[in-house]
Amino acid sequence: MRALSLGSLELRRFRRGSLPRAAVLAVALLPLLYGALYIWSFWDPYGHFDRLPVAIVDLDKGADVNGKQLNAGRDLTTELLDRHTFDWHEVGTARADQGLRKGDYYMTLTIPADFTARIATGGSDHPVAGLLQARSNDSNSYLSGIIAKTAFSEIRAASSSSAVRGYLDQIYVSFADLHDQTLKAAGGAGQLAQGAHTAQSGAQQLSDGLGQARSGSGQLADGLDTLHRGAAQAAAGTAQLDQLVHGVTDKLTPTLRSRAGDIQQAAEAVSTAAGAVQQIATSLPADSAQAVTDAKAAQAQLQQVYAQQCQASTGVVAPPGGSAAECTALQAAVQASQRTVAVATSVDQAVAANKAQLARLASDAGTVRGYANQLAADAPHLADQVDAQVAKIDALNAGVAQLAGGSAQLAAGAHSLNDGLGTLASGADQLNSGLYQLAGGSDQLAGSLHDGAAKIPDLTAQDRADRTGVMSDPVQLALGTLNKAANYGTGLSSYFIPLALWVGMMVAYMLLRPLNSRLLAANIPSWRAALAGWLPALAIGVAQVGALLAVLHFALGLDLARPAAAIGFLLLTSATFAAVLQWVNAAFGTRGRVIGLAILMLQLTSAGGTYPVQTSPGFFGAIHPYLPMTWVVDGLRRLISGGDLTVVWQGVGVLTAFLVASLAGTVLAARRRQTWTVATLHPELVL
Repeated sequence: MRALSLGSLELRRFRRGSLPRAAVLAVALLPLLYGALYIWSFWDPYGHFDRLPVAIVDLDKGADVNGKQLNAGRDLTTELLDRHTFDWHEVGTARADQGLRKGDYYMTLTIPADFTARIATGGSDHPVAGLLQARSNDSNSYLSGIIAKTAFSEIRAASSSSAVRGYLDQIYVSFADLHDQTLKAAGGAGQLAQGAHTAQSGAQQLSDGLGQARSGSGQLADGLDTLHRGAAQAAAGTAQLDQLVHGVTDKLTPTLRSRAGDIQQAAEAVSTAAGAVQQIATSLPADSAQAVTDAKAAQAQLQQVYAQQCQASTGVVAPPGGSAAECTALQAAVQASQRTVAVATSVDQAVAANKAQLARLASDAGTVRGYANQLAADAPHLADQVDAQVAKIDALNAGVAQLAGGSAQLAAGAHSLNDGLGTLASGADQLNSGLYQLAGGSDQLAGSLHDGAAKIPDLTAQDRADRTGVMSDPVQLALGTLNKAANYGTGLSSYFIPLALWVGMMVAYMLLRPLNSRLLAANIPSWRAALAGWLPALAIGVAQVGALLAVLHFALGLDLARPAAAIGFLLLTSATFAAVLQWVNAAFGTRGRVIGLAILMLQLTSAGGTYPVQTSPGFFGAIHPYLPMTWVVDGLRRLISGGDLTVVWQGVGVLTAFLVASLAGTVLAARRRQTWTVATLHPELVL
């Protein structure tokens, strides 16, 4: 018979009643119940921590921080309640303690009364860390304590973040105040610089002005020295003049008083003479011209008389009607008239040539006449006028003497002024230099303050929130996961699925016979007997794989990255597990079931399904590569979540080797069992 037909014989014996059929169905569904229930229970435990009741007790009284009332405990409580990491219950101290003891709460978190006050010391000389009190009760659940310890890291991070946020927010507020004050200081420094520049410009002008003033004061001092010398000379001159005037007036005044009438008459005579001179000088040009005219007319008349009275002959004067003496007299008169004409003409020419001088003479004569008339009018009062002028000269002498004394004082003051202006000019130069340095330093100070203000954060409330968020939690983990498992159950599926298939196959061979005794007694080939015992288990294994994957996918939502490859890989796994368990049961009989259970224990502890095998003792790491479940777990991880398939192909090779080796071992066991022994007929132990 063929091996397939022989294998079906083993399954036919379970059709004889409902109980055998139910047993086969139960064996087929056992991996489903085992694996699916386990995976379901571990499907997403971390996603349901919000169901764990945890008590929070806020006793914080708050504190005044930089003039602002803060309550870090209240902020932390609000933040934890908003996070919903656990099922938080804000209660009092007594209720929290009672609930923890009775199991109502898995953990209690207490925020002490001085929480904010302790945090506020972070900016002082003696900072003290904020203290949170967490309590758990292992009698409620040991894992709840472990979870509480793990969760406390998040609580501490949240509290630290909240505390640091408040503290840093105050720092940034202080930065804003410092920025504003620095800007004000920079503005003040700018105004100071501007004022210093203005003052320096004024000091420069003052220095230049004082230099010019000193130069002018030097000139003034020199001028006043000259004035003093001139005033001294003038004083000496006026003193001499005063003496001279007094010497003259002392003698002149009595005479003027006694001879006032004579002076008046003399003045009148001078006035008359001056008038006559003025008249002559005024009429002389016309008179001289008229004299020429008259002289020429007289000459013409004499010439005519001479011509009529005297006849001239060769060398002889022969007057026709007169005597020779008359003719000689007429001739002399004619000659005299000729000379008169010549003289009158010369006088006229002279008068014409000196016409301007004659006009000036007439004018001066008029002036003299006016003075003479004035003198004649003043003659009675000359003595009084002289006395008045003498008094004026006395006053002039006294004034010039005072001027001389005052000019000396002015000269001395001018020298003192010049020296003082020199000192002021030197001080102005120093002031100018100092103000120049002050202006430069003020510019540098203003620039530095503006640069410093630009470096000091001037933050809005949102900017402060962003920065305090970064500073309070400066390190963020950007976790990139290759082939990320959807949840905890997905991650453990690669462990629980082969475990369920192994258990299912163990139970299957509790019903199935690894080798059919009738077939062995029929003396068929041992390899056929081995296949006849393996194929029924393989058929059940196919059903187990199908049922398990269907429920995991459709009921729990398990998604396979490579569904077809995963199904084929699991069918190979089930076939291999069936072959291994068939071999241990065929080779070792009843003891094979214990050996199969032992192999299961070794595989559970060394497969690295939950924690990396490197974290286990060395023994488990040593046997890790030599057990089939190790390769199934590693291969399924790639087929469920994705990743490199090298391990999958290696697993296929290892499982195939186990399959072939196990079937070969079963063939050898079948060959041995075709020889009946007493131990075969009467086994020591039957399970």
